[in-house]
Amino acid sequence: MTVIAVFADPPRPGLVLPRLAESSPLSPAEAADLYAATLKDTVRAVERSGGELLVNYRDEESIPEGHDGDQQAEAEVRALVTDALADPGEARFEVQVGSTVSARAGNTVSHLLEEEEVQSAAVAPGTAPMLTRKEIDSAAMKLRRNEVVLGPSESGRVHFAGFTETIDFEDAYATPEVETLATRAADAGHEVGFLPANTTVETGADLASLVAVLNARISAGRAVPEHTTTLLREWGLRVADGEDGPELVRE
Repeated sequence: MTVIAVFADPPRPGLVLPRLAESSPLSPAEAADLYAATLKDTVRAVERSGGELLVNYRDEESIPEGHDGDQQAEAEVRALVTDALADPGEARFEVQVGSTVSARAGNTVSHLLEEEEVQSAAVAPGTAPMLTRKEIDSAAMKLRRNEVVLGPSESGRVHFAGFTETIDFEDAYATPEVETLATRAADAGHEVGFLPANTTVETGADLASLVAVLNARISAGRAVPEHTTTLLREWGLRVADGEDGPELVRE
C-alpha cells in the first residue's frame, strides 16, 4: 500500500494560489474557494484508491503574517477533508515539517520509508483535481518496478511523486520539478517511471487548460472532479480567443 501525502494549506485569500488571482478573472477570495475545491477532489481521489491518505497540513506557526483566519489552520483543513471524504476517519493528519516544498517532501517521504517502513510513499499537492483513483493505483504498480514514479504537470511541475527509496531532497523541487526530481533519482541509481501529464492549478494559464478539459469531458459524458467542476461551472468560466491567444472569460 502506498501512503500518499497530500500537502494542504488553509484556504485563505492571498495565502493560497496568489498567482492565480493575479493572472485570471478570479479574485483572491475566489482563488481560495477554488483551492478548497481542488483539495477536496484530490483527497477524495486518494480515498477511493488502494492507497492510504495522509494529509500534511500547514500549521498556524508556519503561515506568514497577514494571513490569519477565523479558525486554526488545522481546523480549517480538517473541515475540508471531512466534508470531502466518505469516511473521514480513514485520513491521517500530520503537520508539515520544513521551510520549503523540497524540505517538506523530503521529511515526509524519508519518515514514511525509513521510520514507518512503508513499502512506498508519495507526495501530491492539494491542487491536483484531475488525479484519479485509477492513476494512483497505476502509480502503485509502477512503484513495484521503479524506485521513483513522477507525474508531470504544466511548466515542468509535478502532480505526483512516488518513492520506494529516498533521494537527495535538498532543492529537489527546484524548477523544473520533474527534471530535477528525475535527475536526483538517476544520480541515486534509481529507475524512474512516469505517469501521464495532469493539470495542477497555480496560474491563469493552468486554470484555462483545466477549464477546457473539464468542459470537454462534460460534453463527452466522462467523469470529472465534482467539487472543482461544480464551482467552475457556477462561475461560468470558459476559454475563448483573446488578443494574445486563448484566455479565460466569464459568461
